[in-house]
Amino acid sequence: MNDTPPSQRPVAITIICIIGFIGAALTIPLIFSSAASGIGGWYPPYLGLSAVIGLVCMIGLWQMRKWAVYLYTAFCVLNQVVLMAMGVWNIFALVIPAIVIAIGFAYISKMR
Repeated sequence: MNDTPPSQRPVAITIICIIGFIGAALTIPLIFSSAASGIGGWYPPYLGLSAVIGLVCMIGLWQMRKWAVYLYTAFCVLNQVVLMAMGVWNIFALVIPAIVIAIGFAYISKMR
């Protein structure tokens, strides 16, 4: 899995980033939805900040930056805490971020 030259982005990272870019774009309309505001007045700004941080992480991963893996990991921990505090956490909220984090750390030695 780590047999990729440092100058080349692994396919797994490329796929994660493309999905992440799409996810960030799809989050923008949700920020302004009645569903988001129905959760609480604090949630739309949190969702907007989440989209921005997620996008920054995907850009960092695209550029093969170590800080992106660390920031994404910290951000996912924060999101898990928020979901638990809201009482809506379930295991599926952890699966995809855990896969992304595992792949990020698998390639971290190839990152700058």
